[in-house]
Amino acid sequence: MTRGLLWLPLLAVFCWLAWAGWNEYQKLEAYRQWAAQFERAKYDILAALGQRGDELVWGKPTRRGPVALQTVKLSDVRAIALQVDDKTLPLDAPPETGRNLAIALELPNSKVAIPFTDLSLAVEWGRFLQRHQQTLLEQ
Repeated sequence: MTRGLLWLPLLAVFCWLAWAGWNEYQKLEAYRQWAAQFERAKYDILAALGQRGDELVWGKPTRRGPVALQTVKLSDVRAIALQVDDKTLPLDAPPETGRNLAIALELPNSKVAIPFTDLSLAVEWGRFLQRHQQTLLEQ
């Protein structure tokens, strides 16, 4: 009887892990279907981001697909920078580490931030968006 009671918390942890894995799998499948419409896309636990031509779309990933979607045209963006721990930094000199990461987009009337979990991925996306914006402006 006591052995059974000792294994009960382990069973509860196993059930929770199984549910968490299934939940994340559902998010990834919903993201995969949503991302098919974009030329380039990224997924992490903070945001799903897609780029199609001049348009950037991002939102919070859920099991039913990204929600709270926001859209920005790259032609409307004045500046693209890296935001690390609430400090805006140029993409040319990224820090070694940081906790709160985002790509900061400066628009004519506001600023928006697209969250990231990986610093190198945020820098890569920021540089890509800058290059893509340049090619759009040259056309």
